[in-house]
Amino acid sequence: MLRLCRIPPAGDARCNTLRFTAMSAVLLALMIAPNAYSQTKDPGPRTGAAGAGSFYPTLNADEQQLFNLAMGRFTEVDSVSGGLEPGEGLGPTFNGNSCAMCHAQPATGGSSPGQNSPQNPVPNPQVALATLDGARNTVPSFITAAGPVREARFVSTNPGSSHAALDGGVHALYTITGRTDAPGCTLAQPNFAQQVSLGNVIFRIPTPTFGLGLVENTPDATLVSNLNATASARKTLGIGGTFNTSGNDGTITRFGWKAQNKSLLVFAAEAYNVEQGVTNEGFPSERDTTTGCVINSTPEDKGRVENGVEVSSDLVNFAAFMRLLAPPTPAPATSSTTNGAALFNQIGCNLCHSTALTTGASPFTGMSNVTYQPYSDFALHHMGAGLADGVIQGAAGVDQFRTAPLWGLGQRLFFLHDGRTTDLVQAIQAHSFSSTKNCTTLASAEVFSVLTNNKTFSPATASSSCNSEANAVINNYNKLNGTQQQDLLNFLRSL
Repeated sequence: MLRLCRIPPAGDARCNTLRFTAMSAVLLALMIAPNAYSQTKDPGPRTGAAGAGSFYPTLNADEQQLFNLAMGRFTEVDSVSGGLEPGEGLGPTFNGNSCAMCHAQPATGGSSPGQNSPQNPVPNPQVALATLDGARNTVPSFITAAGPVREARFVSTNPGSSHAALDGGVHALYTITGRTDAPGCTLAQPNFAQQVSLGNVIFRIPTPTFGLGLVENTPDATLVSNLNATASARKTLGIGGTFNTSGNDGTITRFGWKAQNKSLLVFAAEAYNVEQGVTNEGFPSERDTTTGCVINSTPEDKGRVENGVEVSSDLVNFAAFMRLLAPPTPAPATSSTTNGAALFNQIGCNLCHSTALTTGASPFTGMSNVTYQPYSDFALHHMGAGLADGVIQGAAGVDQFRTAPLWGLGQRLFFLHDGRTTDLVQAIQAHSFSSTKNCTTLASAEVFSVLTNNKTFSPATASSSCNSEANAVINNYNKLNGTQQQDLLNFLRSL
């Protein structure tokens, strides 16, 4: 798995070295942190009813009705033209056929479903999706019944050349070829076996959407103030932190694994187009225009008038569902989880996984000036070559990720951006990576003239990062005794 999660190589020899050293780093962590692997144990996904999935509790009756109607759109299943399943616009390429197919654990709006769910044990639905309604797709090797729902991205446009341009885009798993509602479409899947063998594939799993209305309504100034408040403590532990921002208005973006999306509307629009192939008012163009495979007019999802009544698009409803979705409810505290919460702050986890933020004024009942506990600063941090995926999104570099919110972690099945592990201990250890060889170096320079101003500009930037910003915190974790580590794990599984 680790070999698929490396940054683009500077040459074939470096590629091999990176593969070796990334594995060596994990083996070294196993040797130097015996407490974490032999004396402590991930309690596993929390049992009992789902701690999330309903509307924000203070909403009025009209807002609750909006939430319920929007959830109906979120769970709708799409077909190509609406004849086989009620939704319309699937394909020509796709990874799923419903938002709720991927965002399902422990309830609608969550993360990837799985067979080890205490709430709803199901195999990865992407396996059956390959041949649904007559489709003739082959299930890629990295999609398994016991594994997470995944999307695949290619790192390089030409993995045979170390100097080739980066790709970074999603290459959909499946096509509508063979489906009974797509006669005449002949479109091959990407050659995933070849790309996997070349080490050119990285993965992403679904991010949970619980509580995102609170996140969307948190002022930029609050996020900046929160990050500034920990600057000294973070510097002591070698932790940086910067925000991804919109190239349009310069404000903070905060949704997605690399905080690449500005709003829930943009987040939903991108996913609808990229994951299901449904063109919409945010992303109105088909990603593949192979002759015979473009069945519908575009955008396929749009607002409309029916019987004199305006009907909002699926896209608007998806955003409304996420905006009104309540955050996860943690388990009742115990002496162990209370101690674990204190240790969480003591060793420095809270310097990135911020324990509290406050919303601004909201148009929805009871959601203004709410202090909530996302366990994230929503900033970007360098995680080193061990977690690097080689994808650049906005200001997020090849080894940078948004701090993943930890609320709801107690009932999550798969961890890290690619779902590489179901074990919380392994996920913690994977945050650490030290190297003097496998560094990430980014540099750019431009020279251009603006004749209307009679000036020449030559902006240049350069940065280098060798290690994970979490190294010191993981070192602190490894110094805890077995009981303390277990308390910390129990606390995380209570969220």
